Amino acid sequence: MQSFIVQNFIGKDVAVYCGGILTFRGNVKACNDGVLTLEITDQRYSHISVSKIITIRND
Repeated sequence: MQSFIVQNFIGKDVAVYCGGILTFRGNVKACNDGVLTLEITDQRYSHISVSKIITIRND
């Protein structure tokens, strides 16, 4: 999944669903060592475990 994210989503705005009410939206900045980094607002980041991602889509 990590290589798929790197190849298809770096620099793009996405919505990441992790189950329940957990949906994260932001711009994909990096995906390394099993962690996805999203910039959710200017200079604010969320770090999400790739193993917890259920779906990811272009936003």
